[in-house]
Amino acid sequence: MTTSALHNLTAVILAGGRSQRMGVDKTQMELGGQSLLLHVVEAVYPLASQTIIVTNRPEEVPVERLPDDVLITTDEVAYQGPLGGLITACAHAENEWILTSAADMPWINADIVEYLSKQCADHDIVIPIGPQGPEPLLALYRKEAIEPVGRSVLASGRRRIVAMFEELDVKEIPRSDLESIDPGLSSFFNINTQADFAKAQKQTRKDGRAELIDEKVTQTELDENENSSKRIRLMSLQEAGRKMPSETPITVHLNGVEIATVQATGTDIGDMAVGFLLAEGLIRDRSLFQGLDIDAKRGLVYVTSRETVPLDLIHNTRYITSGCGKGITFSSLGHARGINPIQSDLIIDVGDLHAWMSQLASRSVEYRQRGGCHSCGLVVAGDLVLVREDIGRHNAVDKLLGHAWLEGIDTANALLLSSGRVSYEMIVKAAKSRVPIVASRSAATDLAAEIAEELNITLAGYVRGGKAIVYTHPQRMIE
Repeated sequence: MTTSALHNLTAVILAGGRSQRMGVDKTQMELGGQSLLLHVVEAVYPLASQTIIVTNRPEEVPVERLPDDVLITTDEVAYQGPLGGLITACAHAENEWILTSAADMPWINADIVEYLSKQCADHDIVIPIGPQGPEPLLALYRKEAIEPVGRSVLASGRRRIVAMFEELDVKEIPRSDLESIDPGLSSFFNINTQADFAKAQKQTRKDGRAELIDEKVTQTELDENENSSKRIRLMSLQEAGRKMPSETPITVHLNGVEIATVQATGTDIGDMAVGFLLAEGLIRDRSLFQGLDIDAKRGLVYVTSRETVPLDLIHNTRYITSGCGKGITFSSLGHARGINPIQSDLIIDVGDLHAWMSQLASRSVEYRQRGGCHSCGLVVAGDLVLVREDIGRHNAVDKLLGHAWLEGIDTANALLLSSGRVSYEMIVKAAKSRVPIVASRSAATDLAAEIAEELNITLAGYVRGGKAIVYTHPQRMIE
């Protein structure tokens, strides 16, 4: 392919992110002997008459290994996401059309770029539809059209590129067209996590004919130990027929302020973000809620509300693991004990409780397919109306209560079911949503029972095998 037809492009490499999901600056991670950033430069430089790298760490860019005419610039406003980097580049772009690429996309196919460039006529944006939806980080943008719209979007507090689309002429390129050019769609492979990087390393070794570890480990039968009457089978994941539970960083923003990054299963992340903010007391009034913007591919959730973000959180974010439920506001028991006790006349039959717990188990799809997941359910007016799952017990509760809040489901006379251990943080989350009864198939901690007693919440555990242990306020349960 000749690239002369593409030379009216400015290639913009967006390298201004903080690599939170990776934990280190991924642009400097080496793949096949050179950094990811250099892989991207190598891919796009021949396709354009101008190449710009937008970064907030210019001192980290290996200038000595770049072509002399590559321009390095920094975001006008740091950490405004890919849109901020794109609009920054507009001020320096010499050509009508801008080709964007992320600094973590090492396998950009020149034929894909050529195909996109042929679709530009009479449009403002040409965007591929990849395996996970629109791919704004490998697309073409007409500078004169996007710069004013992009600045207006940023000024409104939004940071996603797709927020511009409703005001511009957008040409979508279907996935089928792309697969005929790049069958594996490797052009759209982003390296966001350590798991992604491991996949890229494996593919690089495979392409280089280096020795690979076979993913399909053959079944191994261990010799019987003379002191044992059983044989032990070592099995591969494929032989076991199980999928692995998913864990990924999800970063929650409120009104443009980064609040926290939570390790969670990447489903229903909008519900989780809202539930987390609700439990932390950062959003309260449903009438003031304005919207939810989700970038599922990159694990970003943007919540907007007319409620203000406390000043002490604007420069104080947290990282929360999947095994920890401690949040920001309720980091001490003093905060938890400041909640008003629950007032509810709800009474349930323990036989119904067992039936609902069985329904929860049958509807826990992620657990059946992958294992390692917790599930929560919400019972309203005698029906199990909602189920949510996550690797983290607290995340599952956030997903459940967040969705209920968004949909206007009254939780003041609801029952919260959990497949996992109930800790005090889960009781606090239930109390914030005014849930009067919490029941688990597993145990409850002594502190959870203590807080439940104070907040007038009925707490039951070990709801299985024809029994239920009621720790607090048993008056709401009858046999």
